[in-house]
Parts: sequence; structure tokens; C-alpha cells
Amino acid sequence: MGLGWRVEGAVAGGAGGAGSLLRRRRTEGSGNLVVTVVLLLCGLWSVHTQTDDGTSVYFWETGSWGRCMGSECGPGGSQSRAVWCAHVDGWTTLHTNCDQSQRPSNQRNCFHVCDWHKELYGWSLGAWNECVPVSARTFGALRLFSCSGGDEGIQTREVGCMLKADSSPADDAICEYFEPKPRLEQACLIPCPQDCVVSEYSPWTSCSKTCGTGLRNRVRSVLVPPVFGGAACPNLTEFQSCKAGLCAGPEGMYSLRVGPWSPCSLPQTRTARQAKRRKGKGQGLRDRSGVKDPETRELIQKKRTRNRLNRQESPFWDIQVGYQSRDVVCMHRNGSAVARNLCVPRDLPLTIQSCVLPKDCQVTEWGEWGPCSKTCVDAEAPVGNRTRSRQVLQFPVGDGDECPPLEELEACEVQVDGVPPCITYTWRTSEWSDCRVDLLLGQQDRRRGNLTGLCGGGLQTREVYCVEANAELVKYLNDLREKDKASRPVQNRLCKGSIPNRSQLCQIPCPIECEVSPWGAWGPCTFENCDDQTSGKKGFKLRTRRITNKPTGGPGNCPHLVEAVPCDEPRCYDWQLLTLDQCVPEDERTCGPGSQLAQVQCVNSSGDAVDRNLCSSSPPPDPVPCEVPCSRDCVLSEWTPWSTCSQTCSSKTIEGKQMRIRSILAYNAGEVTAMVIAWITVMEGLSRVPKFPELLGGALCPNSSSLQEVRNCNEHACTVYHWQTGAWGLCAEDPSSPSLNTSTTMTRIISSSSSSSSSSGGSGVTSCSMGLQTRKVICVRVNVGQVPPKKCPDGPRPSTVRPCQLPCKKDCIVSPFSDWTPCPVSCDAAGNVVKTKQWRKRLIIQLPSNGGQECPEVLEEDKDCDVPAVCPGFRWKTHKWRKCQLVPWFLRQDSPSAQETCGPGLQTRAVSCRQLDGTQADISECLRFARTMPAITQRCQLPCQDDCQLTSWSKFSSCSADCVGVRSRKRTLIGRSKKKDKCKNTQMYPLSETQYCPCDKYNAQPVGNWSDCILPEGGRAESVLGLKVQGDVKECGQGYRYQAMACYDQDNRLVETSRCNSHGYIEEACIIPCPSDCKLSEWSNWSRCSKSCGSGVKVRSKWLREKPYNGGRPCPKLDHINQAQVYEVVPCQSDCNQYVWVAEPWSVWKVSNVDLKENCGEGVQTRKVRCMLNTIDGPSESVEDYLCDPEEMPLGARESRLPCPEDCVLNDWGAWSRCSLPCTRTNSRIRTAYVLRSPSVGRQCPETTDKEPCSLNLNCFNYFYNITDWSTCQLSPSAVCGSGIKTRMLDCVRSDGKSVDMKFCEELNLEKRWQMNVSCVVECPVNCQLSEWSPWSECSQTCGLEGKMWRQRSVVQASQGDGRPCPSQMEQWKPCPVRPCYRWQYSAWSECRVESVVCGHGLRYRNLSCFVSDGSGVDEGGLVDEELCTSLELAVDGDKQITLQEACTLPCPGECYLMEWSDWSSCVSICVKEVDVDFGSVQVRSRAVLAQEPENLQQCPDQQWQSQSCSEGDCYEYKWSSSVHPDSTRPLIWCQRSDGLNVTGGCPPINPLVSNSSCDPPCLMPKSFCSEAAECVCEEGFTEVSSALGQLDQCAPIPVLEIPTAGDKKGDVKTSRAINPTPSSTVQPGRSGRTWYLQPYGPDGKLKMWVYGVAAGAFVLLIFVGSMTYVACSYCAALHRSLEADADGTVACEGQNTHQMIYTCPDCQDLAQSSSSS
Repeated sequence: MGLGWRVEGAVAGGAGGAGSLLRRRRTEGSGNLVVTVVLLLCGLWSVHTQTDDGTSVYFWETGSWGRCMGSECGPGGSQSRAVWCAHVDGWTTLHTNCDQSQRPSNQRNCFHVCDWHKELYGWSLGAWNECVPVSARTFGALRLFSCSGGDEGIQTREVGCMLKADSSPADDAICEYFEPKPRLEQACLIPCPQDCVVSEYSPWTSCSKTCGTGLRNRVRSVLVPPVFGGAACPNLTEFQSCKAGLCAGPEGMYSLRVGPWSPCSLPQTRTARQAKRRKGKGQGLRDRSGVKDPETRELIQKKRTRNRLNRQESPFWDIQVGYQSRDVVCMHRNGSAVARNLCVPRDLPLTIQSCVLPKDCQVTEWGEWGPCSKTCVDAEAPVGNRTRSRQVLQFPVGDGDECPPLEELEACEVQVDGVPPCITYTWRTSEWSDCRVDLLLGQQDRRRGNLTGLCGGGLQTREVYCVEANAELVKYLNDLREKDKASRPVQNRLCKGSIPNRSQLCQIPCPIECEVSPWGAWGPCTFENCDDQTSGKKGFKLRTRRITNKPTGGPGNCPHLVEAVPCDEPRCYDWQLLTLDQCVPEDERTCGPGSQLAQVQCVNSSGDAVDRNLCSSSPPPDPVPCEVPCSRDCVLSEWTPWSTCSQTCSSKTIEGKQMRIRSILAYNAGEVTAMVIAWITVMEGLSRVPKFPELLGGALCPNSSSLQEVRNCNEHACTVYHWQTGAWGLCAEDPSSPSLNTSTTMTRIISSSSSSSSSSGGSGVTSCSMGLQTRKVICVRVNVGQVPPKKCPDGPRPSTVRPCQLPCKKDCIVSPFSDWTPCPVSCDAAGNVVKTKQWRKRLIIQLPSNGGQECPEVLEEDKDCDVPAVCPGFRWKTHKWRKCQLVPWFLRQDSPSAQETCGPGLQTRAVSCRQLDGTQADISECLRFARTMPAITQRCQLPCQDDCQLTSWSKFSSCSADCVGVRSRKRTLIGRSKKKDKCKNTQMYPLSETQYCPCDKYNAQPVGNWSDCILPEGGRAESVLGLKVQGDVKECGQGYRYQAMACYDQDNRLVETSRCNSHGYIEEACIIPCPSDCKLSEWSNWSRCSKSCGSGVKVRSKWLREKPYNGGRPCPKLDHINQAQVYEVVPCQSDCNQYVWVAEPWSVWKVSNVDLKENCGEGVQTRKVRCMLNTIDGPSESVEDYLCDPEEMPLGARESRLPCPEDCVLNDWGAWSRCSLPCTRTNSRIRTAYVLRSPSVGRQCPETTDKEPCSLNLNCFNYFYNITDWSTCQLSPSAVCGSGIKTRMLDCVRSDGKSVDMKFCEELNLEKRWQMNVSCVVECPVNCQLSEWSPWSECSQTCGLEGKMWRQRSVVQASQGDGRPCPSQMEQWKPCPVRPCYRWQYSAWSECRVESVVCGHGLRYRNLSCFVSDGSGVDEGGLVDEELCTSLELAVDGDKQITLQEACTLPCPGECYLMEWSDWSSCVSICVKEVDVDFGSVQVRSRAVLAQEPENLQQCPDQQWQSQSCSEGDCYEYKWSSSVHPDSTRPLIWCQRSDGLNVTGGCPPINPLVSNSSCDPPCLMPKSFCSEAAECVCEEGFTEVSSALGQLDQCAPIPVLEIPTAGDKKGDVKTSRAINPTPSSTVQPGRSGRTWYLQPYGPDGKLKMWVYGVAAGAFVLLIFVGSMTYVACSYCAALHRSLEADADGTVACEGQNTHQMIYTCPDCQDLAQSSSSS
């Protein structure tokens, strides 16, 4: 664009001015140019309604159609879309700017899709079209490229929605409603053309002539055929002339050439020949065939009948003997035929011979289709098969066509109507066995001996068997009379799916042992029955204990709870002392003797308060005398409580005693003598005090004996009686009630669902009636034994009878017998039927119990099979050979040296089909089941008179011993041959043959590895169904391992092992180590409770004694020193009052500062404090002090002042009162004392109340509950695993953290919101359970040294918990007996034989022999007698078509001919390694051309190659290799395959021999070539990467932009492969895998983002140019005088083009006005 601007179509403002064009004169000012620039910067400069070509810049834009809506399904719906007016630049404007006549519709009718339309419509997918290169779909010219791997292509297809009923097209929206539209394109690969690859040349052959000029050849073979349009194979033969030297004589120029045999044809019949002969002889001979007499005719008829019987017995053969001929030609070395006389005279070969007229196989039409093999309805496998067959009418004879298949198979389906459903099979199970805990015990537990009483988690088992699914087992079990309707067991292999569990965990409830409390105190002597208080009745003292833990089965299983002691003077009610009132002196004195009133209540023998009137028979206690000390009297303390009785009973030698004591608190007043006595008392003891109270001032203190009192207790005799109960007997029928205990057949339905109902031990016994249980109750005297019942009180006597529930009887239930197993028909080597047995079984479904009917003894039966008298099978029977048939004499009479009655001929025989017993059978049976049909024709020779005739060879003579001597056979001349000299030549016609006797020496040697160690069969506890009984199957111990033995003869050929007197194995004892479980110690004793007060824990543990080995049960865990240790932790509760401090009374004062006058002073008192075990009767025995709380230990000594006479004497302080809660300083506690001796006048008593403030954690405490941790899961002592209980305990804790007695918390009524017990489960140690070993498999090889037999076992129950894990060996193998591998094998082809001539058509032969090998593939084998292969099918490498001769051609001297076919090449994969694509595998063979004369090269035939598909070919790469010969500077370059084979073809076409010849070193890197500057450079699309020396190191690909197709995803990429890579591909090569470097359009056909970026950059550049123009125009405005401007400031600037921009500039306008004014 030039410097001028032109604006067209500017909008004048408002709708009315749209489309008008404003023109202004150039004379206007240029100031309006600024507006243009501003509009340009805002993107609004091009606001116009038409483009340059006159079209509108506004257009209608539409959105996508919305969802089809409608009230009915089908075509009656409607859908809408948005419609708006848009500018070409993309922004939306008013609808009025667009042409209303062209406005699209925003609504249309549609097909309203409903869900049920999914069954009517579907996507129709067309076939993928041909793969088209991506380059053909992009714009621009195609670039030249070199193919690398293949070209990326695109395949398209048609996809449309269709109505399924008639395949008519429908709207795509209908199908898109249900599923997205399938992709229309996919990626594909167009492979690069791959050229033919040939091998290296063979060495040069020798010269074709021994003299003169000849040829030598070298050949190569085809390795890979050309594919995908690659280059054809090059010449496989290279010729080179050679001259061995001058010939000494003339060269042989002629040779006889034998032609091929003509087709076999029939000669003319005798009638035709005679008619031909009569034409020249007239009727003279007609009468020569005169009528024969009747006898002659009869003889002729008999002969004809006999000949007919000796012919073929079957109409399937129609053998006709014809003749065929061939030409014998004399050939020149140049290949031309010449006269026969030019050839050297010799005997001509046979030119005519007998032959069998070929006849093709003829078969009948197909018969009717047989019935479908599927005779029932099976939804899982509805398809069966049916067959039809046809019969042979004429077997192929000679070279006739073979028979087509005689049987045809096709799939068929059963019509559902009227056809029964197929038998289905399902698993059934027997009843679960009783729960047994001993199955879970380890080795250590089993050795403990006593396994009775086990409980807790256990294991129960059941049988699993297969039955027909429609059997009504439940009905059979409920009604025993319908036994035949039960499901019979079938073979387990018929059942599919997972096998039900054969074992499951169960639970035997553990019995709860009875726990009782300690004995209580003996009660008072009371009547046995207070209602019968006869004076003569004796009384009893009773003591009781209670049940603290209720046992299983009720309280009857607890020990006795009551013991009785006879006593005298029984009373049912008595007075009980509650308290004594305060001592009141007599006569209203203040001191002195007095009495205390007793506060009592009436109680019964149990200690319960009753009405006082009941104790009226005995007076209440009298007042107790007492004394209130006066001020000068001695003061004594109160008596202590009576101590615990020392004995529980009394006898002649033992008496129970109780004691109580008191102490002196203050002494009496008196004279000095009294003080002295007091001092003596203190120093010497009370026993030395003289008795003269008159000297003392007051009542004297008693002596020491008076401070202690002793009384008898428990005076009853030690004759304790109690009732003792025996165990409850069995539940028996109640004779008084009718019998209802009938037999039941089943307690549960026998199915897999029963597992849940029997998890609690499998009892599940149904109650049938009520019975009675009895037990023995006797009276027992402790430590004596049984005594008469009257010795025991009748009141607590236990009952002897209780009701019980009788369990139902369960009879044994067995399944019906299974069907008899099939009888296989097997025959021995002689063809006799081998007798076999068949068997059947039945299973125990429910075991008897509770006296039910026992199971039958016979669970398995067998019997002899009914076998046919004749072993089934068919064989061919051959009949006598017919007479040798010569070519008719009239055809061969012209042959030289031919004789009419002798010469070569052909003879035939008949073949028929027989059963093995000789019975006639249909020929089709032998075709199906017999071996290859024997030959029905053979060549024969009728000897001529001059021929030597000999008898057949006799049998070899017998050998006296192996390997010693010789054996011979003989034959003799017969007839005239005996007189002919030439026949007597024993060199040509030997009459005897001698050979060494066969040497049968055999040696045995082991082969292969030792087998696994195998335990001997038998001696195992097995169930009927083969499920091993848990723990009974021997899985370890001594077994045997086996090694195969091979037997070889003297020629090192493998023979049967019986020749070496061996059964085929070497056996060796071996040991399978038995597993040893982890062994732990016994439980240790429980530790002491960790707390002496409150809740603590106690622990016991086990320690590792022996680690597991050989797969034994693992140890539970290992600690930090690798030692297994098992802990059990349980909470324990220690009674805070279990151990108490017991303080004796204070001792006598030891006055340290004695006031002798007042008999008082400072002193010390001591007392003994002991920790004692607290019992129900009080503290009983001393224990160690540490068991008591040291904080609560009373003081053992105190210092105080001994009160003086007339002083006030108080008793000891009482206990402190309890602080009220909460503890605050404002609260206080007190303790009190009372006055024992009042003071004299003038003296005061001290305070009798002591008070102190309450201080938290000092003398005031808060209390709360503390919960302990859960214990470990606790089981019953008789349980191994299963359900248990975890416990925890509440502890009452003081606010200072000390555990205290629970009564402190209970008194506060604190909330107990915790659960103390919770059930838990200890995982049971279930050992791994395995199935039985399967039967040994068939041998992996039918013969040879490497055959193996395998057997497997499976995991029936995986191990659980600490059970024994499954062993790793789940299969075992052992070698098969070594058997020789016999096979039919061809010998090598003989050379081509053309009788006695030099060249022409002949035959080559090979033999079919029996070979033996060891099957290893390394041993080629040795030749053996054919008799050893007679049991094999006559086939070689699976090919049943045996060919022992074939036509061949022996080239004549000088002839150019094709070589024999090369061997098939190795299997090669047609692949593209760059993209990892494989097009199949192929192998090829070829025939090269050989020439002998240079002048005959033009007559050579074309070389040939054949290919065939194969499998598992190798994918090779081809690359150029080079080396420099020491004698040459030019490098030697060749193509090499990745396996190291040097080839021709396959390497990339970079012309290495031409282009790289000028580069040194040559350019051998992939994608490189030699440039004109003699430098190695890379192809287009690759960049050079150089080494440190500046040489090309590699060609790296330049990153390219991929061009994905529309809708493609990575997962949708599909590779298109060639179907048949072998033929030359007609597909033209496409582009390589490279793509365009820059593609403006994306996969959706729209511009890519980078295009917009470039456009934006161009726009910015345009703005910059506009700015520069603005500056230039401003400069123009400053020089306005030189411009021609209008008055309104309109400026017209024109550039070099014809465009003109007219713009009005406001600044220019103002400038123009100012200029004009000036």
C-alpha cells in the first residue's frame, strides 16, 4: 500500500446515515487525521457495511439445536436454537443490521427420542476405506521424502443411524441420544516398500567341462520375498566362463534323452483288433471258432468263475490295466534334436510299460444331517454339533484325485419347545461334624496328654460332593421312605464354581466354674426348725458361704454352701447387745461403783432383728457393773474388743480362746510410800507391788493380771457335717409320662447354609420330650466320710431329682449309591479283551447320635465289567496278487529284444475290511479306524527264457548264542537256469548269504534328575470322598525319590527298560522333615497385684523354648532380643482393708520426771503395732509390714504427762470427724474425748473437743472413680481360642492420687457410667488344610528321556491366626519310565535315475525306515527293524501321504536347467521396528538356474521362488557395514542383517556404492548421504550431530508438529496391516512418518492460536506504520501552505497507487481558519 489512504463506507452516525459515503475536499484542514488514528487504535476504523466486493459485512449466526422436546415419542417433537446478527469481525450487533429475508429459522420439527427407542435404532458402521497418506489431505505440494518405517495415513468410514428392523437410515440425533457417534476416522500405517532380500553367493562350482570352454556357477537363495511393492528379487545365479584346457579328442556332442511317460490309456479291445484284421482276410477263418462241445464250455465257465472270485472283492475298486509310452531322442549339446543314429549305439531303454488307468475318487451325495449333539436346553452353552456323511463309490486308483472329506460338521442349536433342560450340577454338603478343639492344638498342646474338657474355639468339618442340581435332597431327608429320590453323588469334576468350605470355626461354650466366698462365722445354736422346738431336739450351729460366680448348669454344680455343728441348748431367738449406756454411780454419788444399762435387740438365728416378744422366753441381759473413778482413784482405760477366736471348734485337746485387755491411765493418790511403790511399779512391774491399799490415798490400780481377760469361744465340738452331692446322671425318660422321644432324621438342612447355625458348637439338638435326672446326696462328716443322714440338718438338704430335656434320636443318613463307573474296553497286545472292574460309592450325610440307627458298613461296591467277547477294532485284509499283466504284444512287438510271454508288467490285488476277529466289516470303518490302506498294485516281472530264475531266500538259520557265530540263508536255481553258465556266476547270482549273529548286549544307566521326595501311598486316613481327616494324613517322614533308568543296546540305541531287567527307576530313601511348631514355656504364676489397695494389674507370661522350623506354627511375636514372649495382663482388685494395722494397748507409763509427791509426771508410753491379715472374723495373722499402708501406720510411742491425783483424766482422743466436701479452709473437723475421772475442787478439765481447719490433700480429700485399661482377652483355662472376655475395673482415687477403699466413692453416690466387661475373640490357630494329592498326570512325553508326571494339591483351608502355614510345595513330579521314541523317517532322495541313458525324465527314490531316538531332539536316532514301528500310524512328521518316488529330470550335457528347491528359509517377521508393527511372518524357498554351455544361456528358464506363512518369526534390521582392505583405499561396503548374516537387499536405498564413494570415511549413518562437496550430511527432516573430531556422529530428527485427525484420541489409534504380505503389494507408497513443520489449521479445521498471534503481530506492525504516517501527515499540516486545502480542513493525500484517502482533521481546520484570517 502506498502513502495514500482511502476510507469507504464510513457510517455517518445513526441508523439513517448507514451506507452513505462522505467525501470531503482536500482543501479541508488535516486535524481530523487524529480521529482516524484513534479509531484505528480502537479497532473501529473498518466500520463499514460492505466489503470491497459489495457483500454485506453483517451476517446471521446460529447456535446449535437444543434438545428435542415433545409430549409424545416419535416425529412430533420440536427443537429450537439461538439466532443472532454478527459482524465479520466476530462481534454481535442489532438484528436490523442483517438482511431479514435471509434470517434462519429458530425452530424445527424433530424426532422426540424416548428410552424404548434404544431397542429400535443403532449405529451402522461401514467398512474402513483404503489407508490414505496424511500428505494427500493437507494443502500444498507434496515434498519428496525417503520412507522410514512407514507413512502415517488416515482411514475413513461411513457411520449413520439406522432403524434395526429394515436397516433404513434415520436421523443421527436419535442414536446420539443413547451413545456418542463412533469415530469416522482412524490412524493407519502405510508400510514402506520392502525389497527382496537374498543371501550371499555360494562358492563357485567346478567348470562344467573338463576340456574346452565351459561355465561355472554360483547361486544364492531368497531369504525374504518382496512385499508392499518392493523391488523384485535379483538374479540368483551368476555365471563365469572357464577353460579347463584343450580337448585331446573330439568332444561328445550327442546324448540320448528320455522323455516323460505318456498318460495311461487302454489298448484296443480284441474285438476291435479282429475286426480290423478281417478287413484284409475275408471270411475264410470264420468257421475256425467253431462250436465247442458242452464239456469244454463247462470247464471254461468254471475257470472264469474261479478267476472272478480271485479278483477284487469290493465294488469300490475298478482297476483297469493300461499302457503308457515315452520317446527316446538323440540331443545335440546345443539343445537341438538330431537323428537317433548319431548317438552312440546302445540298448534302448524301455519305451512302453503297463500302468493302472487313473480313476478319481467318487462319493455319494451328502446324507441327512444327524441329530444335534445338544439334546437339552442349556443357557450357558446352547450350541451343539451335528454331522452328516457320504459314502465312497469309487476309490482313487493310480494318480486319480483323492477322496474329499467324508464327514461334515456344523453347529446347531436345540429348539426350546418340548426339550428338557440340561442336567446341571451343584455342590452339596453333609452335616457338620461335632465341634472339636483338639484339631486346633499344636504339637506342644497334644503332648500334654489330658485333652478332655476342652472348650472354646474349635473346628468342624463336613463332606463336599457333587450332585445333579435338580435332586430333591431335602425331601429325601424328611421322608426316609423315598430314598431313591435322593441325589446320587457324581464325579466332582462335573461341578463348576467354587467349592464350599469343608471346615469352619465353631465354638464350644466353656463351662463356668462355681466360685464361692469364704466361710462366714458360726451362727448361734438354733433349732433346725424353729416351728418345731421340741425339747428333745438337738440344735445346730450353721455357717454359710455364698456363690460369687454362678456356674454353668446352675448352682447344683457348686460345693456345699452350708456346714453344721451339733450343739446343746438351741434357741431360735436371742438378745443381741447393741451398746452400754454411761456408767451411773450408785446412790447418786459422783464417783464410785455403779452400773451400765445394756441396749439390746431381739434377733433370730440369722442375726436379723425381730419382735422383742420372740425373746420373751429368755430374760434380757442384766445391767453391767462399773465404777466411776474418784479424783484420787486409779483410772483404767476401756476394755479392748475381744480378739478373734484362736480355734474354729473345740475338742478334748483343743479349746478356742478370746482375750481382751485394758491399761492404766492415771495412778491413785497416796503417801511417800505410795510414790515409792509407784516407782517400783514403773521399774519392776506390777507384780512386785505389795498389797497394802491403806497406804495409798485412793483406789489402788489393779495388778497386771487384772488388766487382761480371757474367755472360751467356739466351744462346739469339731464335728462338722454337710450334705455332699454327686454328679447329675443322664437324662432318662420319665416313667410316669408317655414316651415322645421318636427318632428324627435330621436336625438341620444339609446345605451350605448350615454353617451359620452351627457356629456355636454344632449341638443344635432338638428337644423331643421331658425326662428326669437324678443324683446321689449323702451326709458327710468332715475328714471322716459318709455318716447317717440324720447327722445333717434336713433344711439345707439338696434335691435328688430334677426335670430335663431329652434330645432327639438321629439316625444315620447315607446317600444312594452313585452310578457305576464306566467300563473302559482295553485290549492287550494279542488282541484279547482285558477284564476290568467298575465301582460305585455312597456317602454318609448324617452321623447317628442319641441312640439312632447306625450307619451301614458297606459304603463302596465293585463288580466285574461286562466286556465284549471280541476286542473292538478294524484291520485291512489283503488278498492274493493277481497274475502279472504285460503290455499287449501287439503294442510292444516292434520293440527290440521284446518277447511275447515275458517282461515287466503290473499286478493287482483286492483289499477288504475285517474286524479283529476276522468278521467282514464295512470299508468305511477301516477308513476311519484302521491304518493306511495297503497297496493294491505293484510292478512285476515275468521271466524270459534267457533270464535266471531263483527261489526266494530261505529264513536265516538260528543262532546258538548271542554275539557268537554266524547265521545264513540260501536260495537255489530252478528250471533251465540250472544249466545256464551265466546263472552259475555266484558273483551276480549269489545262492547264500551269511551274517554275524545279532549281538544283544544291554547296559542300563540313570538319566535326568532325582524326583521330589514322595511319601509312599496307603496308610492314610481318608474319607470316602478323598477329603483328608484333619491331622491324620502323614505329610512328612521317610519317602522315596526316583531317577529314571535308560536301557541301551550295543549300538547305543535306546531300547525298552525290560531288556536291562529293570522296572525303569532307581529308588532312594529320602526324608521330608516334619514341621516343628513354636514351643513356649508353661504359663508362669500370676504376679502379685501391682497395687495393695485398689485396682492394679497382674501379669503372667510364656517364654520361647524352641523356635519353629520346617513350616511349623509360628511364634506369636518377637521382642527386642528376638525372643518370643506372650503376656497376659488382667486387672486385679486389692481390698484396701485386706491388711490392717493392729495396735496393742499403750504400755505402762515410763515416767522420766517423777513427782514422787503427786504420783505423776512426764512419761512415755509405747505399744506394739503389727500389720495383720484382715478376715471376716477380724485380724487373724501377722504379715509383712510392707503390705499395709505406711501412711496409716499408728504411732508406736508417745510422750505425754501422767495425770496427777485429783487431776482430770480424759480418755484418748476419738477419730477425727470427716470434712464436708468440697474441701475449703472455712470448713473444719473435730475430735472429742470424754472425762474418765473428774478433778477435785479447784481444778479444771482440759478441752474435750479438738478442732482443726480442713485442708485439701492434708486432712480433706475429694474422691473420684478411675477406670483401668482393658485386660487382654481372657479365655477359659480349657479353651485354646474363641470367645473370651476383656475386663477392666473401677478404682476409687483420692484427690492426692492415692487409691483408697471403694466405700469412699460409694458413699458419695458417684455415677458409674462405664462398662466393665466386653466380649472379645482370640483368633483360632487354624492349620493350613490341603486336599489330597491328585492322581498322577499323564506323562508329558509319550516317549523319550525327559518325560515327567505331575500331581497337584490345593489349599482347602488357608491358615488362620498362628496356625501352621501352607507348605510351598503344591505339586510334585517324578520321571516317567524311559521308552524308546520310534518314528517313520524318510531316507535322503537318491540321485535322479534315467535307466541306462544319459539324461531325460526319470525317477528318484527314497526309503521309509523305522528309527529310534531318545526324544531329546539332539539324538538323530538309529535305524531299527520295521517291526518296532508297526504300532505307529504310517506318517512322517504328521504327513500321512507317503511318497517314496517322484519324477525328476536329469539334464543333458549343455542344457540349462533349474536346480532343486532350496530349503525353506528361517521364519522372518515382516515388521516395522520404528513403529513396533508386525505384519505376520513368512519363509521362502527358491530355485536358481544352472547353465553348462555359454551359447545356451538364452534358453535358460526363469528362476522361481515360493513363500508360505509361518509363526514366531524374528524381526530383523538391516544396515550398511564397511571395511577397508589393506591393499585398497576404497572401502568395501555391504548390507548386513541384525543377526550378522550378510545379505543383498533390505538396507536403506542411499546408494552407498556411488554417492558415498567420494566421502572418506563413507557415510554409513542412517539418514545420511554424501553431498556434492564430499561431506556427509543428513536427509531432509534431520539435523547433523557431529563428534569432537568434526565427523558426522548421527542424524537426529527435527521435532515436528503432529497432525491428529478430527476426533482422534491416543487410545483410538489403530494400525492397518497387510493381510497377505507375501505377494507384491499394489498399494502405492505414501508419505513417511514426517509431518508438516507448521500447520495453520487444527484438528477441528479452525485456525490455530499461533496464527492469531501472527495476525496480532501484523496488526501491531500496521499500527506502527499508521503512526509513522500520522507523523508524516502532521508534518504536512505544518506545511499547509504548500498543500491545497479546502476551507473545512479536508485533505486528500495520494500515494503511488490509485487509492485515495479523504479525511477531515479538526486541527487542520483550525489551522486553516487561522491562516485565512491572517
